Formats: sequence, C-alpha cells, structure tokens
Amino acid sequence: MFDFKKLVKAVTLSGVMATSISSLSANASVLLEGWEGAGESGFGQIALEKNDDGSSGEIFFNDYEGLGFDSGVNFFGRTHDSFYVNNNGNISFNGAVSSFTPEEFPITRFGDNDNDNDNDNDGGGCEVDCIEMPQAQTNSAFTTTENDDIPMPADLNTIAMIAPFWADVDTGCDDCGDVFIGSPNAETMVITWDSVGFFNEDSSLTNTFQLVLIDRADTGAGNFDVEFRYEDINWTTGDASDGENGLGGTPAQAGYDAGDGVNFFTLPGSRTGEVVNLDTADSNTGTAGIWKFAIRDGELPGDNAENPLIPVINPETPTDYNFEFVIIEPETPIFIDPDVAVGYDYIVNSGPSITSVMLPTGFGDDVYDLWLWDAALMDWYDTGEDLLGGVTFDFTTAVDRFRILGIETSEMVDPTDPNAFVTALTFDAAGTINMNQNAITEFVDDPQAVSAPAGLGIFALSLLVFLRARKRRA
Repeated sequence: MFDFKKLVKAVTLSGVMATSISSLSANASVLLEGWEGAGESGFGQIALEKNDDGSSGEIFFNDYEGLGFDSGVNFFGRTHDSFYVNNNGNISFNGAVSSFTPEEFPITRFGDNDNDNDNDNDGGGCEVDCIEMPQAQTNSAFTTTENDDIPMPADLNTIAMIAPFWADVDTGCDDCGDVFIGSPNAETMVITWDSVGFFNEDSSLTNTFQLVLIDRADTGAGNFDVEFRYEDINWTTGDASDGENGLGGTPAQAGYDAGDGVNFFTLPGSRTGEVVNLDTADSNTGTAGIWKFAIRDGELPGDNAENPLIPVINPETPTDYNFEFVIIEPETPIFIDPDVAVGYDYIVNSGPSITSVMLPTGFGDDVYDLWLWDAALMDWYDTGEDLLGGVTFDFTTAVDRFRILGIETSEMVDPTDPNAFVTALTFDAAGTINMNQNAITEFVDDPQAVSAPAGLGIFALSLLVFLRARKRRA
C-alpha cells in the first residue's frame, strides 16, 4: 500500500482550503493540477497500471493520515468508507466494475462472476451489466490481493457508481495515457484520466477529465461535494461498444447511480453523440467543462428547502432563471431557488403542469397574491387568492403558469443578490420538465420612501441550464 501522506503533507502544513483549489489550475484549464507534491505528472500517483477494463484495489478513506472524509461519504443514505477506481471512467462503492459499455442509469440488473469475462487486457473485459471484483494490480498506487481474497458483496445491487465518463477507456498502449490519484489538500481527492485512449489500444483520439471528491464534514458528517472536470473530450465509444474510430455505437455516460434503483443522475448528452461536448457545453456552474453537486445528508439539491435547486445566473441577465429536471415522483415537492424580487412568474415551457405550490416565509407578512393566465385575453388576472408562506396551495386544476406578487418593496431585496426565495412545486405527471422562474422587479427611486408599485418589468430568459435528472423515493 502506498504512502498517502506524501500526497497531502504539503497542503496539510499550508492549510490550503478545498474552496480555493481551483486556483491551482492555469491557462484557463479546468483541471486541478500542479499542487505541491503532485509529481511529474501534476496529478499525483499512478492509480492503475496500464490496462483495459481493470480496477484498483479497495481504497479506504480512513487508512490515510492527513486526509479528511473521517465519516466516509453519505451517498443517498448509504455511508461508504472506501471505493474503487475503475479504468473505464468511474469509481464505484462496495465493489469494482469492469463493464465497458455503459448501461443507462439506473442499472436494473447486474451480472455475476460466472460469466466468461476477464481483466487481462484482451479487449473483451466484462459484458455489459457485469460487476466484477478486480484481479491483482501491480506497479500501481494501489495493490489488490487475488480475487479469492476479496469478498464479494452480499448484494451486488448495493454497488454504487460516480462516473464522470463511463466508456471503454484503454490505457494499454504507450500513448494511451494513464489514470492518476492525488490530493491537493486534506479535504480533496482527485482522480484524473489523463489523455486516455479507447479500446482497442487506440490513441488516435484521447480524453482528459477528472473526478473530484471534496470532504464537507464542516456542514455535517458524511457530506461531500462532487465535481466533474472535462478538459478535452474527443472520443465517446470503444470498438467493443460498436464504436468506429472512437465515435458512434453506445457512447459514454456521465453521472451517478446510487445502486438502489431509485436515485440516479445523467448529464445532458449521455449515451448520445452529444456527450463529446461535455468540455464545451454549458454546465450547472456557469463554467463550461465543470459540473458540481453538493451532497448534503445523503441528498442532492432539490430534496428540501435547505438544499434547493439553484440555477446558473448569466451576468448579463442576472434576474432570469431556467430549470430543467426530471420528475419521477410527481407529488414529491421539488425545491427551486433563484434570487428574490417583488414577485415571480412561474412558466412551464414543456412537460407536466403544476398542481401545487408552497412559497417561503420571511418576506414581510408572508402573504402573496396569486395571478393566473387568461388564455383568451392573453393577459394575467388577479384571482383574489392570498397564498400564505409555508402553506401548500393546491390549484383547482393543474396550470402551466402562474404569477406571484406581494414581496414587500420595503424589504429592499436586490434581485441580483443571492438571497433565497425557495419555492416547492408538485406536478401532475412524471417526465422531463423545462420551466422558467422570471423575476418581477420594481425600481425604487428613494429607498427611504417606498410607494406602491408604479411599474413592473418582466425579464426574458436567455440561459438554459440542465440541473438534474434523477429518481427519488418520497
């Protein structure tokens, strides 16, 4: 077992915080690299010897002095104190994964070790859906024992995965790149797939990407952040996944699967040719190539008012917000959180209609005016209904839009100030929804003498952000 202290000793002494690690990148690169002790590669130590479909040994967080994650990671109610690095662009919990063709999340079935599969770099690897314990790895940062010495999980369906780019990565050739693991500081672990090729030992196109785990025990035991960082994506598919010259076939999948058949997420473009654009497409951070997820109390944003969905804000239109997410349990509230103003329009562009709303408390008298849309007149009208903050209001029939007014101007809330106006919505069906929440603002000439609204400005949306697509049990 290698000495992990070497990876973290410099930053442990310097006290570099996880929130500032992005400063380590240079020349507009999205990668975390070049920290003190990162070695010649700039990414730490080799995590895997050159291989196809291989995996590291089991990596325990608490085995290494100086690294955080003392409480492990709480991943949808299951706490994990170890993980495996899999060559094919992912890490897994409770077992290694050698599957080279990504199955659509959530994975509904797993194979077993009775299949005729191997890990001997012959390009076959494990068949799709097969979960396989790793064979011995040598000359790498982590060393496994023989398969017979590695206990098989009692229930293969407990195997969970976090996958920045699940595809048939092949590092078997000299120019096919390597997989590294390192730690810029005591709170952060970085796994880097650097200039990796695809099966069959093809380096004509290469990909470079990272998975970053950040210990956020400062917010609660087991809490952590996940970052996907895409520096350069050029291929999507290995030959054994029906690809040709790195493209076509069944392309890569990016996201996570909690292993419970319920909680999962995929980035836009997964398992399509569009996944090749992950390094240039819009993300949920506002920076192309970087996706970030804050997992708190085992859940992702949108599960509760303390951890709502938050849109990316375009600096040129800072009061416009757009959300796209998948509804699995229509009656389970989805919490969305933009900045605040004197009111909001909630408009469904496509997908299921809204059946109920619960507005927040803490804004003046917490009484809001409900307006609905008259399709015949093509205008809004006041329903006369008063909605109370913190109380669920059920619409008589599902609506595709409504307006809320009544946030007191005396609150003097800056619509570009990231204060929360957390709204819970339920819907009339499952499916993908795209909706706007547009701020309604009022100009106040004299903040000491606030009068009734003289005019309202509705700002048009100009930014589309994909925030989540996952299942959740109520």
